[in-house]
Formats: sequence, structure tokens, C-alpha cells
Amino acid sequence: MSRTLRSIVAALLLVALFGYRYVRDHASPGAAKHRRTVAASPAPVRRYGRLAFVPCTLSSQSAMASVEAECGSLSVPENPALPQGRHIALHIAWVPAGDTGTSEPDPVFMLAGGPGQAATESYPQVAPAFADVLKKRSVILVDQRGTGQSNPLTCPDTEHKDTAADPATEPTGPDAARRFAQRCRDALSPRADLRFYTTTDAIRDLEAVREAIGAPTINLVGISYGTRVAQQYAMRYPHSTRTLVLDSVAPNTLIVGNEFAHNLEQALDLQFGECRKVPACARALGDPRSRLDALMTTLRSSPPLVRYRDPSTGALHEARLRPDDVAGLMRMYAYTPLASSLLPLQLKEASEGRYDGLMALAKMLGSTMAGQMAMGMQLSVICSEDAYGLKANADDAATLMGNQFADDFAAQCALWPRGAMPADFHAPLRSTVPALLMSGEFDPVTPPRYGAEVVRTLPNGRHLVVRGQGHNVIGAGCMPKLFAQFIDKADARSLDAACLRTLPYTPPFTSFNGWEP
Repeated sequence: MSRTLRSIVAALLLVALFGYRYVRDHASPGAAKHRRTVAASPAPVRRYGRLAFVPCTLSSQSAMASVEAECGSLSVPENPALPQGRHIALHIAWVPAGDTGTSEPDPVFMLAGGPGQAATESYPQVAPAFADVLKKRSVILVDQRGTGQSNPLTCPDTEHKDTAADPATEPTGPDAARRFAQRCRDALSPRADLRFYTTTDAIRDLEAVREAIGAPTINLVGISYGTRVAQQYAMRYPHSTRTLVLDSVAPNTLIVGNEFAHNLEQALDLQFGECRKVPACARALGDPRSRLDALMTTLRSSPPLVRYRDPSTGALHEARLRPDDVAGLMRMYAYTPLASSLLPLQLKEASEGRYDGLMALAKMLGSTMAGQMAMGMQLSVICSEDAYGLKANADDAATLMGNQFADDFAAQCALWPRGAMPADFHAPLRSTVPALLMSGEFDPVTPPRYGAEVVRTLPNGRHLVVRGQGHNVIGAGCMPKLFAQFIDKADARSLDAACLRTLPYTPPFTSFNGWEP
């Protein structure tokens, strides 16, 4: 992989994927000195309602973005039926409005995706989109129980400690997924009752935070899985919900895992179809979809041993390129057109026997994603809320992902502790709450048809589809101004969304120097 392409890929991954974290005092080289300073001069305490907050910094892993905030906590029972039992300290960040003296009483709660991401770790990625919102309203970030610093249910996979082992010989599939879940369950059970880390538990926590800060109502901004949390909150606490913003919408009716393969196929067809519309791409790269199908056939029969350079260090390595490597790469890059624009060129390279670029991208993706999701919390959510409806689809067997997600989740949920789910959990949200829904045209996981489904039962809702975009579109084009105007006026129908039509499509790379000018 060329130096130019490596630098572009690194930047795209940092912006597009999940490599963001919460940076505390001890994360910096000068941590010891900073801690001594703090000890000598305690940070000033600010109060929001009955909660106490102290200054903190929310930062990205790459130091490309940082947000000054106030951090605090709220203790809540792990099991609501045992208020005197074990408690969870919910980690909360408060980003004050620009003029706190005249800020509105209804703050904005941003709800992170996953399930398994933490709000305080995800917010730096989308913080620029909240600039106009913060002129009038504070933003509240609650690390959902089981994520971030709210008793995180993280599960490092320690089954394969020999880093020199050939990845092609490592077990995959339902049996490996089941063993991972068993190790994770056994490691977490001494400090967490895994039945009580569901969406229903999370919205109870959000209501407790709302009451603690004294907000009469709140505005919910859900992203991806966060849209499920937002809809469930609005169902259970309608009088506390002022507005809903749902970015990359997951309907209440959705069984997570059943449609991943189908949705990815549709998104790839749309994204690769853009190459046919660009003469330079069509001439140089041919049909990316056909090349992908041919590559997967080759990898399934005989995974090649590939010599490649580590994209970060430049060190040479050898490993076999497996079907799962390419399938995972295609799925995650499809989230963001900026990243997926790299794929047609790499598929052409692979068709001519040069696999090093795909391997380097796959390894970079793996290292970037490592540790970014609280897998124990994810299993508690999916096994409690979706496992009963998981099923393999014969039509998906020949797709890129096959029935991997349904099969793996079913194997894991067979042994994972399950929490209670309300009888109407998967019923559509029927509400008069003002709602703004947004979808990316090329989204591979929550396609626009999901937003269209949800808005049908929201008479005061409006659904905007952003052309040429993938997953998580709240920061695309003029969307930040539109959603700030919506939260201000609580009227989605009055928005002039014509500005979204000016967003350009991302052209595919036709060489290692980038796309055609």
C-alpha cells in the first residue's frame, strides 16, 4: 500500500469508525504531574440540579477533537427490585450551553450506538454537529449501564494468545462465538447481574438522571442503536419527552441480526453502482461487485498467504487472507462512503493477485475497532430483546455475510442470562411527539426504509434521506443546522431541507493517488 493511500485510510478510519475514547487525567504523558496539581488544587464543583460535576475532557483517540465538559455520576440500583442491593455509578458528562445564564431548561441527551458504545466516548466524533444546539441548550451524555465508565461489561478475547498463529486456522462460527460468550459471562458475573443491562434498564436510568438534574422535559438525540433507546424512552415516559431526533433509525419492530446480510448487499450494490456512473472508474476498475464475488469464491476455496506491510508501522508481516477478513472489511467500510470509495481499486488489485492492500486495510480495521464495543453489554441487550426472534434466512446463505450474525447470536444467547422485556417492546412507537428522522441513502445497517417505517406512526414526524451518505448522518452537510432548528422550534415540517440536495456523491478512488479531479 502506498504512503499516500495509507495516510488517507488512517484519516478516514479515525473519522468514520468507532476509534474514540474518553481521556482522563492519567491518559496523558504528564498524568502524574497533573494528578498532583489536581490534588493540591481541587477542581471547582458545579451543580446541575442535585448532581455535582467537576471539569473533564472528552477527547478522540487521535487527538483530532476534544470537548471540555463537566463530569459526575449518579448511583442507581443494578436490580430495581433490590434498591438496597448492588449499585451502578452512572458516568455522566454535561456540556454546558454557551450562555448558561439564558439556556433553555430542556437539555439534549445524546444516546450512543452499538449496542455497546458509550456516550462520553462517542460524542467527540459528532460534537461539531451540536455547535448550534449548544447556543441554547446543554448536552447531557450518560454512559449507558455496561458501557464507558458505568460498570463496563468488556470482554477481551483471550482464547488465542499466540499472535504468530496462522489466522486461517483460528476457529470461527457459532462454536467459537459460544466459547467467547461463556468466557465473557464467567468473567463478568462476579461483578454484574447480566440480566439488568438491557434497554429497558437504560431508559429507567435516563429518567433518573432527568429527575436528578431537575429538567422538566428532555430532547433525545439517538444514533443507530440509540434510536431504539430513544423510542423506548418516549414510549415509557411520554410526558418527559419534548422532541426526538433519530439518526440512522432502528425500528422497534426490528430483530437485530436478522437483516444485516440483506441490508449490506443492497448498500454495496448502490455504492459500487456509483463506479459505473463515473467513466474513469468504469474504465479503470470494471465492475467491483463481480470482482468481489470472484474474490470471495477464491478465498473460500484457498485463502492465499499474503505478505503485507502494517499500515501503522510499515513492518512486514505474513498472514492468510480469509473470507471473514474481506466480509468484515466490506461491511464496516460500507458505513461511510469516504471509506468505501477505497474498495473498488483494492478489489481490482486483488483480481490481479495483489492482496496486500486488502490485507493491510483489514488489519488496520481490526486494530482500530479493538476494544471499542462493550460486548457483554451488547449480549445482554440482544439476548434479552432479540434472541427469541433470531432466525437463519435461506436467501442469505449466498450473501457476503451469510447467516453469520443470526447463527452467532443464537449460539451465544443460548447460554447468556436474559433480562425481562415488556410485552409491547417491539411494538411501533405511536406518539404525537415532534420527531426528526434522518437516514443515509447508502446505509448498510439501518437503510432508509427503516426510517420510513417508523415515521408512519409519528404524525408530527418528518423523515429526511441524505443522498450519497451512509450510517450516522447528523453531521452531513447542513444537517447540524436543520436539527438545531428542529430542537429549537419542535417543528420538523417547517424545516427547509433543500440544502441537503447540494451534498455531492463521493467518487471512487481510481488510483492510489485518489479519485479523478
